Amino acid sequence: MRYDQIIQKGMLENPPPKTPDRPKKRGRNKQTAAKNLLDRLSIYRQEVLAFMYDPVVPFDNNLAERDIRIVKVQQKISGTFRSRRGADSFCRIKRYIYTARKNSVSVLDAIQGAFEKMPYVPPSAAS
Repeated sequence: MRYDQIIQKGMLENPPPKTPDRPKKRGRNKQTAAKNLLDRLSIYRQEVLAFMYDPVVPFDNNLAERDIRIVKVQQKISGTFRSRRGADSFCRIKRYIYTARKNSVSVLDAIQGAFEKMPYVPPSAAS
């Protein structure tokens, strides 16, 4: 398979560093970041390629990181939230918008529905 060929080529181009003549102190020999990545890609081959065999599996797992990033950006810009209530409100609004977006609902329609006392409720939560 091509994946295996690419990993093998990477291993040949990134051999483990040569050990010094003097005895090492303790632990494993230090490896390069590239070699560590190649080792992980080889060991977790099935997980890395899961998105190719199961269409439900997303290409990346950054959804949770993207969801939390906006909170960190808000903290960075303003330093912090002014109150716990403000932070809770911010998170609640963002969660509502993310839920609408993830369910292919127009964000503007979802917000308008919330103001008209007809908020969007995802199908699994509606039952």
